[in-house]
Amino acid sequence: MRRAPPGRATEPSYTDHMNHAAARSSSSSPSSLQPTSHWWHRTGPYLNLFYLLAAGLALLSLSRLALVVWQHDRVAATGVSGAIFLQGLRADLILLGYMVAVPLALAPFLAHRRSARLWSTLTAWWATAALVFIGFMEAASPQFILQYDVRPNRLFIEYLAYPAEVFGTLWHGYRLALFMTVGATVVLGIACYKALKSASARMTLWPAKRLLLTWPLLLLVVALQIRSTTAHRPANPALFALSGDALVNSLVINSAWSVLDAVNSLRKESDSSEIYGAMPRDRVLAGVTAAPWLSGYRFPSKEIPTLHYQAAAHRRDKPLNLVIVLEESLGATFVKSLGGLPVTPELERLKGEGWWFDQLYATGTRSVRGIEAVVAGYAPTPARSVVKLSLAQRNFYTLAAGLGKQGYHTEFVYGGEAHFDNMRSFFTGNGFQRVVDRRDMHPRFEGSWGASDEDLFDTALERLKTLHAQDKPFFSLIFTSSNHEPFEFPDGKIALHDPVKHSVNNAVKYADFALGKFIREAKRQDYWRDTIFLIVADHDNRVYGDSLVPINKFHIPGLILGADVQPRHIRTLASQIDLAPTLLSLMGISSEHPMIGRDLARDSESPGRAMLQFDNNFAWLEGDSATILRPERAPLAGHYDAVTRQLTLETAPPAQAVVDRAMAHVMLPSLLYREQRYRLPK
Repeated sequence: MRRAPPGRATEPSYTDHMNHAAARSSSSSPSSLQPTSHWWHRTGPYLNLFYLLAAGLALLSLSRLALVVWQHDRVAATGVSGAIFLQGLRADLILLGYMVAVPLALAPFLAHRRSARLWSTLTAWWATAALVFIGFMEAASPQFILQYDVRPNRLFIEYLAYPAEVFGTLWHGYRLALFMTVGATVVLGIACYKALKSASARMTLWPAKRLLLTWPLLLLVVALQIRSTTAHRPANPALFALSGDALVNSLVINSAWSVLDAVNSLRKESDSSEIYGAMPRDRVLAGVTAAPWLSGYRFPSKEIPTLHYQAAAHRRDKPLNLVIVLEESLGATFVKSLGGLPVTPELERLKGEGWWFDQLYATGTRSVRGIEAVVAGYAPTPARSVVKLSLAQRNFYTLAAGLGKQGYHTEFVYGGEAHFDNMRSFFTGNGFQRVVDRRDMHPRFEGSWGASDEDLFDTALERLKTLHAQDKPFFSLIFTSSNHEPFEFPDGKIALHDPVKHSVNNAVKYADFALGKFIREAKRQDYWRDTIFLIVADHDNRVYGDSLVPINKFHIPGLILGADVQPRHIRTLASQIDLAPTLLSLMGISSEHPMIGRDLARDSESPGRAMLQFDNNFAWLEGDSATILRPERAPLAGHYDAVTRQLTLETAPPAQAVVDRAMAHVMLPSLLYREQRYRLPK
């Protein structure tokens, strides 16, 4: 056999290593030994990682372009259209840097001849999985934006813990979007794997010396790609807040990084408020207790720094019962007298019979945030609600814990599964003696989220009768769910507001109908004259808007009635955390507790305040001024017009005294949670 002429040999490809005959130079043709000019040989063993980088950038850029075109008016109004794509490319490189770093770190151990098949297969599967994850998150983004006016974030992760409820919502309300997202993801996965498998056949393995000399340099480049800045701290999603519109800011980054950052933040939740900066502990406590409604109290306990004795404004021979009706997603959006739609006629009729709140604001955008504020008087933080956090599952103050010590029977009544959002664990561990949920009911109508509001209230009425017959004071928390996507409710109950039945406006109108029916029946019972009723929303249905904090979507109705409560309008600015202290005072309950809210039964005329947590932004409202705290950024000052419901940001920074008040109130709850000091004395 004639030998091939001498020449400079090419580097062996994956095919060469897998084909023994082709790998032997003695059987190679002369042309196969000549240097090749194909670009992929220059990427060597990193061919699949290069494809991951290139395909990822293309996929994310196209998705961002589509989202920007879709939201063109919002984007154009901010004047950052060009920066979105430039900074978006930077954010995409950070995400892809993380994804490339893992297999790159393994290269010295696997990217050589003896493990060529393993290396090529591993990188092909890794790149496919990464691209599928990226593609799925981008495909899921439009529907999430429609619901929450921001890219997928921590809420996306939290809902994964409840697949039955989430799938039911998607199936009944977003079936087409579900099929399109899953279908597009499957097609993307198949296409990516086929392309990468084909690419693996062209992979060239470098000699060990070249691999070991270049690997540290490539690792350094990827590390710099991930860090993306020479500043003291590496880049994070907060760096890409280019405008005053939270949605537009979220378009700059990508959905995969947004969700992964949320997962990472879950590990740091006990220190969550520190994202706004540092404040000495003594200044935090002093800043909170200096509030006018707390300045007259003594705080004698070092172990429980906010513990104080609140004397009831109303003295009673016999303390009253308490019923709280927490209405799902019933924001001011749906209350005509608060500037909303005329879909709550029952609530409008009832408002003249008790204390009606004109300027009541929710602390957040989730049911559990409303629960912690209304039931525990606990202020919001950037972390998840304490309803879901481990250190708050026992010995955490709630109205049930406090009233239980006063001899009250306490229970929670819910039409769905009480395990949702960890409610059962939180309630049973913190004073609620009984939980009544879907399993204890026989509903005539059941939707994706459980029994209808009528069935829920029928069960609640039975329970209230039973409790009253025991001649023992009681506290019952009733949580509705009919006004929740996919907005399922029984036929023939209301005159539809919208032509399509399963709409939010129709669901609200049904929820209002069920509420009115419940109150009418409760008025006929003997316990009515001995019971205080609070009707309040947990939050609005969709929180969105072209501002860092859409304040108007935190505005909610609140009504206290029953017993001897006289009609009254509470016009001062109020927060959900003010409701619990006020209720105790109206009930005639004097007690020790750690709540920092305001007793409006004692003073409802002087100026108030509200605090709002929107994703990682915290807003502090005083009168018509708003101070917004942002992660690792300077605070902003703004003016909020309650009539036009518009927030206007100012160029001048907020006064330091106001910033200090805001900082104290957002730092305190994290401090108390972390040290387990939001409780009653042992």
